[in-house]
Amino acid sequence: MRKAFFSAILILFCTAIFAQDFKGSIFYRRSDGKTEPLPFAQIYLIEKAKLIESDENGQFTINLDKRTTMVATYVGYTKDTLIVDPGIPSGEFFLMGENEVDEAVVTSRQLTNTLSRIKPVRTEVITAAGLCKMACCNLAESFENSASVTVGYSDAITGARQIKLLGLAGTYTQLLDENRPVMRGLASPFGLTYVPGQWLESIQIAKGPSSVINGLEAITGQINMEHRKPTDEVPFFLQLFGSSHAMVEGNIASSLQLNEKWSTVILAHASSVLKSIDHNDDGFRDEPQATQFNLSNRWLYYNPSGLQIRFGVRALADDRLAGQMEFKREDNPLTSEFWGSRINNKGINGYFKIGIPLNEENSHNIAVVADYNYHDLDSKYGLKTYVGTQKSLFLNLIYQNQLNDYHRISIGLSGQDDEFREHVIDNRTHIFTPVPSAEQFVYSLGLNRREKSVGLYGEYNYTLDDKVTLVGSLRGDYNNIHGFLFVPRVTFKYSFTDDIIFRLLGGRGFRTANIFADNIGIFSTGRIINLDPIRGDQKNLLEDAWTYGGNITFYLPFGYENNTYLSFDYFRNDFLKQVIVDQEFDIVQALVYNLDGKSFTNTYQVDFSVDPIERFNIITTFRYTDAKVTLKGQGLVERPLTSRFKAVLNLQYATAMNKWTFDFTAQLNGKTKLPNFMAGQDKVIEKDGEYFSPIYPMFFAQITRKFRGIDLYVGGENLGNYRQKNAILNADKPFSEDFNASAIWGPLSGIKIYVGLRLTIWK
Repeated sequence: MRKAFFSAILILFCTAIFAQDFKGSIFYRRSDGKTEPLPFAQIYLIEKAKLIESDENGQFTINLDKRTTMVATYVGYTKDTLIVDPGIPSGEFFLMGENEVDEAVVTSRQLTNTLSRIKPVRTEVITAAGLCKMACCNLAESFENSASVTVGYSDAITGARQIKLLGLAGTYTQLLDENRPVMRGLASPFGLTYVPGQWLESIQIAKGPSSVINGLEAITGQINMEHRKPTDEVPFFLQLFGSSHAMVEGNIASSLQLNEKWSTVILAHASSVLKSIDHNDDGFRDEPQATQFNLSNRWLYYNPSGLQIRFGVRALADDRLAGQMEFKREDNPLTSEFWGSRINNKGINGYFKIGIPLNEENSHNIAVVADYNYHDLDSKYGLKTYVGTQKSLFLNLIYQNQLNDYHRISIGLSGQDDEFREHVIDNRTHIFTPVPSAEQFVYSLGLNRREKSVGLYGEYNYTLDDKVTLVGSLRGDYNNIHGFLFVPRVTFKYSFTDDIIFRLLGGRGFRTANIFADNIGIFSTGRIINLDPIRGDQKNLLEDAWTYGGNITFYLPFGYENNTYLSFDYFRNDFLKQVIVDQEFDIVQALVYNLDGKSFTNTYQVDFSVDPIERFNIITTFRYTDAKVTLKGQGLVERPLTSRFKAVLNLQYATAMNKWTFDFTAQLNGKTKLPNFMAGQDKVIEKDGEYFSPIYPMFFAQITRKFRGIDLYVGGENLGNYRQKNAILNADKPFSEDFNASAIWGPLSGIKIYVGLRLTIWK
C-alpha cells in the first residue's frame, strides 16, 4: 500500500503545469509606524469570488491570469485593498487596529473554524473568534465545535482530560506552543487544562505526520497553539467567568511595546472550584475541587534588519482535591476511612528563540530554539501514591534557504534530553502481588529513565505556482535507549482548479510510552498494575507507527461572500510496535504488554461550511472511526472506549456591527465498545457477546453582547442534561478490587450555566 501511495504522488506531480504567481504579504501597522506580519488573515478575491488566507508569516501566493481586486481583512483591524495586474510579482497589505482610525469603520467578521487553503497538510484553524463561541476556559474545552478532535475524561475522579485524534489517544498527537514541543510526559495528564483559552489567538490542527523539524513524535498529527503576541496593542485585557458548577476564573493579558525594538506580553490566570458537587448521588465529587495559578511572560526583540529574538518563562501550580464527599482537604488519603485523592502539579518552563537573516531579503536564515521544562507531580489515589519529576531540554538548530520561487530547503540538528523519576507505592498489603523492592510495598517497576536523542533532518519543499506543493523530509535520530530511528515523511498538495484542492501525505513516527502518565486513570481503580511482560528492558517502551491518508476540498460558488466549502478526509494508522494497557485480560489487574498482532485505525470525515445569508454561518461535520487492536486472549477486536462516530452542527448568527452574537452547537456521539467488566451497567447495550455505550446527544449555546471594549456573554453546556450513570463502578466499595472509575464513555456532569465578561482596553 505504501508503494502505491508514493506512486500516486509521483503521477500527480508529473501532471503539473506552469503558471505565474503573485506573492502577497499582510502586515499590521502599529501606531508608531512599525509593522509586524499578520498571520492567518483572510484575503477576498472579488473577481474570482474566492476567499484565501495568509500563512503563519502573513504571506500567501496566488496564480493570476487577469486583473484582480484583493481585499485583506482580519477581525479587529481595518481592511486594505490592492488591484493587481498579471505580471506583478508581489504586493503588500497594511492593516491598522480599528481603534486607531478616527473615522467610523465597519467591523468585519473573522471566520471561526476554517480549513487552510495554503498549508500542504490538511489543517483546521480555530481562530480567536472560534475560541469565543463557547466557554473555552482552557485548551481541553476548545474542540467542542470540531469532529476532528474528541475530548473526554481519563477517569471520573481526577478531572484529567484527554484528546483523541484519528481515533487514537492524544499521546500520539504532538502538541506545540508556537512550534515548540510541549505537554510531554508528566505534564500530559492535566496539561490540556493548563492552557487558558483566553491566552490563545488561534489553534491549528494538522492531521497526519507533517514536518520532522520538531522531532519524530507526531504520529496522528500536530496541534499548534498561537498565544497573544507582545506586539498586540492591547495594554490591558481582562476576562472573568463563573459557572453553576461553582467554578470561577480570571485571566489577564497585557501587551506592552516598550520601544521600537522591545515588546512584551504578560499573561496571568487563576481559577478555583469553590465547592464540591455530587449530582449523581454516588458519594463522589463530580469534579475535583481544583485551584490553579498560571503566569507567563513573553518577550520579543525585533530589529528592522530582520533579526528576531523571542524568549519567555511560565510557571504553574495546580492543587486538586477529589474523591468521596466526606474526604476533606486536611485528611490524609493513606489513613482516611474515606477514599480520597490529592494531586499537586508544579511546573516551570523557559524558552529562547532567535532568527537571524543571512541576506537582505531573508530568503535564507538560521534559527536556534531552546526549551527547558521542569515538572513535579505529587499525587495520591486512595491507598496508592504516584510521585514523579521530569526535567526536559530541547535544542534545535535550523537552516532554511529559499533557493528560488520553486525550491526551499530546511536542514537542521536537534536534540532532546529527558530525565524521568517516577515512584509508585501501593499500600493495599492484602492484595499486593508484585515483587517488592527493599522498601516494603514499593513497586520495583524500573521506569526511571534518562533518555537522550540527537537527530539530523532535512526537508525539501517544491512549489509550482499555486498548483503543486511537494514536501519530502527525512530524519535520522540516535537514541541512547532505542538506537537508530529513521523517519521518512512526504506531503503532496495539488490544485486541480482554484477551488478544488487535493492532498496526500504519509510518514512514520516514534515515541517512548510513559506508562503511568499516559494512563493516569488506572490509579482510580482497584487494579494492580502488572508490568511483568515488559519489565527489565526499556526498549519495550518504544512505539512505532505509520500514518497515511488524503483530503480533497471543494470551495463552492454559493453562499454569502463565497465562504462555502466541502471537504472529505481519509486517514489510516498502522502500528508496528505499541504498548498495550489491558484491563480485560484479568479482572484484578491492568496488564501492560507489547502488541502481538495488528493495531490500526481508519478514519473518515466530511466537513461542510456555508454562510447562507450575511452574518449567518453553518458548519456541519461527521467523522467515522474504525479502530481495532489485538488484545491478549481476545485477538483482533474493536478498540475499547473509542467512539465509532461523531457528528457536529454549529450555527452562528450575528446582528449588524456584531452587537449580538448567537451560537448553538449540537453533537451526536456514536456508540463506544466497552470493556467486558461493564456488562450489566445502566444503559450498556449487549450485542453478540460484546458491550457498547448508547448513542447520545450534547447541546451547547451562547449569547454574546458586544459594547465598546466590553463583551458580555451567557451560555450553557450539556443542555440536554445527559450523563453517564454509574461512571464509578462499585462506588460503594472504593477499596475493593472491583472499584473502577476509568471506563468513561460519556459526560460526567449535568447542565452547566455560565456567565462571563471580556474587557479590552486598546492602546
